[in-house]
Amino acid sequence: MRKMLSLTALIGGLVAASTAQADITIGFVTSLSGPGSSIGIPYGRGIQAALEYKNEVNGEKIKLIQLDDGSDPSAATRNARKLIEEEKVDLLIGTATAPSTIAMMAVATELKVPMIAVSPVIGQPNPADQWGISVPQPASLLVKVVADRMKRDAMKNIGYIGFSDAWGDLVYNGAKAVETVDGIKVLTNERYARVDTSVTGQILKVLAVRPDAVLIGGSGTQGALPLLALSERGFKGKTYGTVALVNPDFVRVGGKAAEGIQVSAGPVIVAEQLPDNHFAKKLALEFRAAFQKANNVPTTDGFSAYSFDGWMIFTSAAARALKTAKPGTVEFRKALRDEILSTKELSGVHAVYNFKPGAYHGVDERALVIVRLVNGAWTYQP
Repeated sequence: MRKMLSLTALIGGLVAASTAQADITIGFVTSLSGPGSSIGIPYGRGIQAALEYKNEVNGEKIKLIQLDDGSDPSAATRNARKLIEEEKVDLLIGTATAPSTIAMMAVATELKVPMIAVSPVIGQPNPADQWGISVPQPASLLVKVVADRMKRDAMKNIGYIGFSDAWGDLVYNGAKAVETVDGIKVLTNERYARVDTSVTGQILKVLAVRPDAVLIGGSGTQGALPLLALSERGFKGKTYGTVALVNPDFVRVGGKAAEGIQVSAGPVIVAEQLPDNHFAKKLALEFRAAFQKANNVPTTDGFSAYSFDGWMIFTSAAARALKTAKPGTVEFRKALRDEILSTKELSGVHAVYNFKPGAYHGVDERALVIVRLVNGAWTYQP
């Protein structure tokens, strides 16, 4: 009898171990410290909301491992390797800044683990060896929608100031690409570092060309610096930006100087203001409820919603991948990658997603609305 009980306990232990190993393991990297933390923290809160909203797929529990990269691409690289080689994750999600995201994507491709980027990724991946996609609206689309609004506002001569990194490049290149289409002329290309505390010199150069409007290619807290400098010098023209500025720290730091700026953003930003038949409204309100429950504070940014949409893409693809492979295996990683890249008409809170091999992004103009900062709150501008 004792041997029978021991054998039963052993079998039970093996079954339990097998079940535990079947969990889907997700490695999430964000910037909880460093200059990117003002957007990295919302990303982290967004992933907690996503886990609250959906913590299993087809009966398989989801295990989430989160690491801080300190806004450093080298740390992001180390984190990605640790999560893949030591934690054996099935999927990577991250991170808060474009340079660190690009670094993570390189590791994911090298080690053949699917990755969902929550910051923009540039370039065209090799369709035969693509392991990642990017959730955010590409800068080219973000800027095109803003440029269309500039055209409607009769803006012609545009001053540009943005970060001296990949994100600054993306916004500037997007603006230059639509000059002829929207009849605008980008007259400056001023840059500043994410850690800078003043942009006085750059703004003087922008003002020297007498622009009708200024386009900001920054994000988070540091995105407010050009607006503060413009206000100090009495600039009365219009200002524009992208969803990267939709952040409570930007609103707080920018204060009155940020009032009136128009940005292109995902519809989740103004969920309550959307028509009832809008694709994003119902899910966006559910996301906000999950965010409140997971974090004990309301969501006031757009970044957390990228984490949530990334999670929706992952769980949808995982439901299909589980039909052919078990988590924790090479076969599951490949199946998950293939299913992510075959996502069709999946509604999120930012966009309707369609992915295919050979492209990182999978959104169209349905993913964007124009919002204006009015009395410290973002207001839908149909």
